[in-house]
Amino acid sequence: MTYCVGLLLNEGMVCLSDTRTNAGLDNIATYRKMFHFEAPGERIISIMTAGSLSVTQTTIARLREAVEDADATPETSILLAPTLLKVASMIGNTLSEVRAEVNEKLSASQASASASMIVAGQRRGGAMRLFLIYPEGNFIEATEDTPFLQIGEHKYGKPILDRVVKMTTCIADAEKAVLLSMDSTLRSNLSVGMPLDLCVIEKDALKVSRQRRIEAGDAGFRAMSEAWSKALRDGFLQITL
Repeated sequence: MTYCVGLLLNEGMVCLSDTRTNAGLDNIATYRKMFHFEAPGERIISIMTAGSLSVTQTTIARLREAVEDADATPETSILLAPTLLKVASMIGNTLSEVRAEVNEKLSASQASASASMIVAGQRRGGAMRLFLIYPEGNFIEATEDTPFLQIGEHKYGKPILDRVVKMTTCIADAEKAVLLSMDSTLRSNLSVGMPLDLCVIEKDALKVSRQRRIEAGDAGFRAMSEAWSKALRDGFLQITL
């Protein structure tokens, strides 16, 4: 399983993903789940993935192949598409096609595979946009009312986002919010694990402004986790019935 979260803010976008993939308690591995497609000064598209590795890796590979094709067109390359809505549609179609192909191969064993994605991006002259793409290829978009999207094991990390994240939230507080959201998930679900990949895309930067890999044992993350646990304990003790 996995957990990925993306925030859409007035100042920019913040994305965070874990890297754990498991096929049973004795088969745990680390795979990157955050991918960037950049044309600096023109557009940035970041994709986070959850679900079947065979589906997500093939989908990302096909998107990259289309981008690198010498004969790429706005109909085939997400770096040439005229709008971010078109980008989301192209990614959704590719995901749906790959999922159908994989499931056809698995049908004999009565198994199936599924995957979902979060797409964050901005093109020159356009607004920042954040989409959640479902396994069937359809998608929804983050709005002012719901400025964050999650995929994977999302329930443990949702409460803090519901309480503190708004589009007016500054990027520094947004980074703290997604990391605490991930911390809550790590504590409650063993199928989500470190290292973590964090990226910030500042408004109109049209590139990844900052990215960081947080390894297990990271001193800053551990201190933040301990401070949050203490704050929760202290708050609990102060509440009276």
